[in-house]
Amino acid sequence: MDEKKLIELEELMEQARGAARNSYSPYSGFRVGAALRLTSGEVVTGTNVENVSYGLTICAERSALVRAVAQFGPAIRIEAVAVANLNEGASPPCGACRQVLAEFTLPDAQAMFPVEGGVKTMAFRELLPEAFEMRQRR
Repeated sequence: MDEKKLIELEELMEQARGAARNSYSPYSGFRVGAALRLTSGEVVTGTNVENVSYGLTICAERSALVRAVAQFGPAIRIEAVAVANLNEGASPPCGACRQVLAEFTLPDAQAMFPVEGGVKTMAFRELLPEAFEMRQRR
């Protein structure tokens, strides 16, 4: 990855950290933020919002995606994803977020997220190499 792309991803990560500051996580205390760079150049952020009924919690990545679609419509495409947390713990996107993001993410999109001991950058398609796709029978 060239230096310019890496700098852009690091800037996206800073925006994800900013979003994490707005996390509503009174139960776990795990404060996560996500930032999506769209092909239009727009950056959309989201944060996790917990609920006392844990199954109703929404992750930061899906929160950002829902916001992006609401703001810019269903034709959006994502060229980069950054996930951050304020707890210094590993937090790659969960399986549900990977599948939901895959529907809108370009094949060559990059993802950056915390792992034990640092931050990992990789192609998004490597996060979910066999994403579910609906194919119509003919």
